[in-house]
Amino acid sequence: MLNAIEPVDIEVVEAVDWDRLPGPADLYRPDHAATSLRALATATGLVQAADAGALLAGGGLLHDHSGAVFPAAVVAAPILLAIARHGHPQAGATALGLLDDALAFATHDGRRTRVATPYAEAVPTCCALADHLRRGADLLAAAGHEGKRLLAEAAAHWRFDVREVAAEGDGAVALGSLSGRFPDGDGTRAAELHRGRPYRPARTGRTPLPARGRQPRRVPAHPRRAPGRTRRARRPVPRPMRPGIDA
Repeated sequence: MLNAIEPVDIEVVEAVDWDRLPGPADLYRPDHAATSLRALATATGLVQAADAGALLAGGGLLHDHSGAVFPAAVVAAPILLAIARHGHPQAGATALGLLDDALAFATHDGRRTRVATPYAEAVPTCCALADHLRRGADLLAAAGHEGKRLLAEAAAHWRFDVREVAAEGDGAVALGSLSGRFPDGDGTRAAELHRGRPYRPARTGRTPLPARGRQPRRVPAHPRRAPGRTRRARRPVPRPMRPGIDA
């Protein structure tokens, strides 16, 4: 966390049409997502941060009682990281706790919820969240044990961006870049093959749109963890690569 508290850009929250994001009607509360993110960004103490975090965890971004996480959590991930970086320390701790819960819930989600990303149409929610967390690596590395643990968990959701495929003997070699940490050990690694798509982010009036064009292929992996993992609450709430092999 930074010692100096800086304002978080509320316009980023306002630019999202939370009502249009998908989610189960009996669990997802888009009004909680918008109002509570604003409240968390402007919180100045524990009570305000806890109240906002409770609403975000109770239907705004995820539903902690049922272990569900919504696509809104992926959209909100950069906002939560900005709150952790620039907001009040209690608000930052709440933001990181929400990201922690969202990644854990998405990893164990039996429905395997998927979201659209700049590099593929239907990426597992956990992998999309992990991408955002890796972009905040400097923040998480400086956030103590909890931040480093969360960064390590995100690294398990690796992705390999294929830039070129070259023939070698009877097989082929894929050349590209790795995000995250490739699993230890030898042998074939289950993965999903995603072909890149032209991508245009939502118009916000501030971000220039990139030129259209076919993106390189990406291969996000979706690790599965052993069930039964127990996790203590972290929010201050007072209450291999063989492309084509499905993971």
